[in-house]
Amino acid sequence: MPHLSTYVALADRSEQTLAESLRAIGEGHANIADVFHMTGTLAKMSDQHREQLAPVVARYGEDDDVDEPERLHAAGLAEARDGEIGLLRDLQDLHVLATLVKTTWTVIAQGAQGLRDRELLDVSQAAMAQTDRQIRWFETRLKAAAPQALIVTPKPAAK
Repeated sequence: MPHLSTYVALADRSEQTLAESLRAIGEGHANIADVFHMTGTLAKMSDQHREQLAPVVARYGEDDDVDEPERLHAAGLAEARDGEIGLLRDLQDLHVLATLVKTTWTVIAQGAQGLRDRELLDVSQAAMAQTDRQIRWFETRLKAAAPQALIVTPKPAAK
């Protein structure tokens, strides 16, 4: 099952990247209370997905040496951008990362069905449901941030 192990590794790495990015954006926008607290909550979800994946990793392994999925890897967000537009861009980037995570879990769920591996299917379905929750929050927060970022003219800097 070399290809399943490739996707198990992708799920593990992608969840880790998403969790680290959520924490970086939360810290970078700590002055916005809901962003700071919710990114921490969402990062814990990704941490939990990795913990739930551990028995699967033990059973199927993680294949990090296959070249093809490297094109799927997304770089994490090391630091937050400044201002309202920065928040908007950061939320979009988090959305892209979470979408990669969701599609990875979708592929794994299909593999689990083919293998008739109930444990893997349960793990992947639970992770997909929580990843959907993460994506919904990004979409809701994007909608809230967009008018402020795109329409309101910033005050000029004092000289």
